[in-house]
Amino acid sequence: MENKIFVRLRDFGQVFFYQPSSDLNIKEGDYIIVEHDRGLDYGQIVGGKEATEDKESKEQPKKIVRIATAADLKQIEENRKKAKEAFCACNRKIAEHKLDMKLVQAEYSFDRSKIIFYFTAAGRVDFRNLVKDLAKIFKARIELRQIGVRDEAKIFGGFGPCGRELCCARFLKDFEPVTIKMAKEEGLPLNPPKIYGLCGRLMCCLSFEYETYKMLSKGLPREGERITIPQGKGKVIGVNVFKRAASVELEDGTVVEVKYK
Repeated sequence: MENKIFVRLRDFGQVFFYQPSSDLNIKEGDYIIVEHDRGLDYGQIVGGKEATEDKESKEQPKKIVRIATAADLKQIEENRKKAKEAFCACNRKIAEHKLDMKLVQAEYSFDRSKIIFYFTAAGRVDFRNLVKDLAKIFKARIELRQIGVRDEAKIFGGFGPCGRELCCARFLKDFEPVTIKMAKEEGLPLNPPKIYGLCGRLMCCLSFEYETYKMLSKGLPREGERITIPQGKGKVIGVNVFKRAASVELEDGTVVEVKYK
């Protein structure tokens, strides 16, 4: 099977897959120059895997132009500085037009033919006049992209209650649905500070841990369930899915740990 690599476009863009040529010696973390959206752009390799017959594999892989050179990296850094100036200019125009939106980030495409502005808003925003003003100022294509609070956390990054870098900022490529049921399956207290991330939404880790918890929980009793064990009848007062064990309080008050295969 052929390999494919996942590349995050620019610093805050989407992740796309590319089919690298055999003569390119690339590895995770490298910056590359690619063809994208009618021009040149840059991206960073965030992972790779063998191509399979899935939806992604049936899409036409995008073209890698080259591994980023020292000159390319210098231009990328200059683009980041220019993006900060564009951010300030856009914020001023938002205030002038009195638009109910919060600007989160701005970034240039590699060839500076396009500027993308990311923003959050409670509802739909008519920003047509804003786009016209920005196009006159920067003489480039303007794209305003509305994002959600999870995307905002992904852009700014940070550390979760576990003490590690946010999953969305570190390695997650897409946001999967997260439900309260997943928190219940893990036996977590349904207390917002315990199960909600910095974005104010249920923590992403609940989603990709869910299948593991379901598998390890098979055959285990539920907390609060009354069961009969060789020592007698009792009530399950705790379950450790990783140890495959349950703590059972017998009718005489004795607590017994029961191991499961």
